[in-house]
Amino acid sequence: MIADRPTTADRIRQVGVTVSEVACVFGTLVGTGVIGTRVAESSGGSLSAEATHLAPAGPAFSIWSVIYLGLLAYTVWQWLPSQATSPRHRAIGWLVAASMLLNAAWLLVTQVNLIAVSVGVIIALLAVLVATNGRLLRHAPSGTPDAVITDGTLGLYLGWVTVATCANVAAALGAHGWRPTGLLADVLAVAVLAVAALVGVGLARWARGGAGPGRWGIALALAWGLAWIAVGRTASDPHSLPAAIAAGLGALVVLGSTWAAGRGIDRHPDGLRPDGRKGAPVTSRP
Repeated sequence: MIADRPTTADRIRQVGVTVSEVACVFGTLVGTGVIGTRVAESSGGSLSAEATHLAPAGPAFSIWSVIYLGLLAYTVWQWLPSQATSPRHRAIGWLVAASMLLNAAWLLVTQVNLIAVSVGVIIALLAVLVATNGRLLRHAPSGTPDAVITDGTLGLYLGWVTVATCANVAAALGAHGWRPTGLLADVLAVAVLAVAALVGVGLARWARGGAGPGRWGIALALAWGLAWIAVGRTASDPHSLPAAIAAGLGALVVLGSTWAAGRGIDRHPDGLRPDGRKGAPVTSRP
């Protein structure tokens, strides 16, 4: 049962999330060039839209505006009296805070050309977001606003960071002198993009027991990133028709699998889960 009054631990968690949001905003100001060097120009240009076969075209990164707005909304949302003692915020609050600190850390290490370190940071961020979304699956949202603000934001965050991790690893390898060309580059790009699409399918099936905004957030962000990789490989260097086709097909597969997963849930309005067992797919417990 949700407590009537927030505990000291609840207040410390809320403050921790808020401080992490401030750090995230600072990192964003650095990464966008307001008080630092733009990410695309940092680390010797290794993270630019033309650096590797897996780099999304520039406009893809506008999704960060939506994610950052969602994180700000979450920070405010978790302070509301109706949410302060929510079991789901108790379960994910510190993980969300950790994700924002890792986000800021990634932006800062790329400023000082530590691109190898940035790989470790983004992998840690990906792991934290997987854990966060996993906990959301075990705690039902309090309503539509909670589903959109919390599940939707963290789903987008996970989906995009999944794509960004692939691009980051490729950029780090390129920065350290491993730049395959020709057929080998195409084959490797297609292989990685196929794996990314399969990960998207897996995430869609994994998240189908949760709130719809979270499931679709993951899928839309993944598809968005893959689609912009396709654009990048046709509109700018390095050109790669195989990579563009693989990325485009991957985006369609991710969206299609997510739609199919949702249809599977809709076919069980009597309370059966998609796996045939009784009971709601999501529970809420402290």
